[in-house]
Amino acid sequence: MKRLVLYIHGKGGNPLEAEHYKSLFIGFDVVGLDYYADNPWDAVVEYKQIFKKYKQEYDSIILIANSMGAYFTMCALNDESIDLAFFISPIVDMERLILDMMHCADISEECLYEKKQIITQSGTVLSWEYLNYVRSHPIKWTVPTYILYGDKDNLTSIDTIKQFADRVNADLTIMRNGEHWFHTEEQMQFLDQWIRSYMKTISINEKSIDNIN
Repeated sequence: MKRLVLYIHGKGGNPLEAEHYKSLFIGFDVVGLDYYADNPWDAVVEYKQIFKKYKQEYDSIILIANSMGAYFTMCALNDESIDLAFFISPIVDMERLILDMMHCADISEECLYEKKQIITQSGTVLSWEYLNYVRSHPIKWTVPTYILYGDKDNLTSIDTIKQFADRVNADLTIMRNGEHWFHTEEQMQFLDQWIRSYMKTISINEKSIDNIN
C-alpha cells in the first residue's frame, strides 16, 4: 500500500518545509506541494491538477496544510479522496481577514469597489475581485481534520477558529502562547507531539480493525 503525506505551505513558505515532517510519518512518502497560485480561483485549478497525479499513484493520502495553504486546500480539494488533514494555523474566515485588513488601512468597501485594487502602506494588496470571490464561494469542508492553533495568532481570533472547528467537526488543539507562525523550538516540539499523538491513535485503530478482520 502506497501512502503519501502531502504538505501545503502558507504564504511566503516553500515546499522544502515538508522535510521536517518525514520523521513523523514513517512508511509514508512525504512531498511538499510546489504551487504558484496566489488567489483561490487559481489554486482550485492548480491544486486539482497536481492532486489528480498523486491520486493515481497512491492508495492513501494525508494532508498537512499551513495558514493560507489550508484555505486554498479547502477551496480546491474538498471533493477529493483524502484520508485526513492536519491544519496548522489555518485561515478559516478569509472574508473576515480581508475586512480586518481593510479596517486597519482605513479602506471602505465602496473605495475598494471603485479602485478594484489597492496596495496598503504595509504592501498588502487588497482586491475587490478577491473579496467578491470569497463571499460567493463559502468554504465547504468534510475531510476528517485536526487543527493546531496558537492562542497568540494575530490573523484568526480564537472565537473564529472554535466556530469553524465546530462547524466542520474538526478536532481543535490550542497551544498556549503559540503564534500564527509555528517556528520556535518550543512551538515545533509542540507541533511534532501533536501530530505524533494523533498518528499513534490512528495506528492503534488500524491494528484493531486488522485484528477483527
